[in-house]
Amino acid sequence: MPLISHEGTDYALQTLYSVPDDAWYLELDLVPDNRTLLTAIVPDEDPARQPTVCVDPVSGHHRIPYEVMRWFMEHVEEEIRTSRGWMTLRPELVEIIRGLREEYFGLIDDERFGPVHAELRATVPEEDLPAVLEAAFGRNADGSVR
Repeated sequence: MPLISHEGTDYALQTLYSVPDDAWYLELDLVPDNRTLLTAIVPDEDPARQPTVCVDPVSGHHRIPYEVMRWFMEHVEEEIRTSRGWMTLRPELVEIIRGLREEYFGLIDDERFGPVHAELRATVPEEDLPAVLEAAFGRNADGSVR
């Protein structure tokens, strides 16, 4: 759990995945009071859903120092880059990846990978194949696991 301290107050970053929401939740917590101040929601399956940041209504008003907010948003930005980077590819590749992720839930065993890999080689341009395999299955162009 990453921590940052500012003027004697500690803040923590909690990261968790919500399966029903298909999204990563990053929470900025005020350590001394053990309360959540902000929650960033980063959907990682549906390109139409955009990341959001919400203020926790239960925690009430709290001033968040700029340095702490920037630190939190840098973590959110990194999560967006790693979880949603594939969504910035060309629309036809995004649709292929989304279909593969829905069909295989991001996991595929070696036995099933062979035929899928061959089909992708026949339909996806060679220069785009590494990005598609990485985004869909976390695999290299040769099929090895990253």
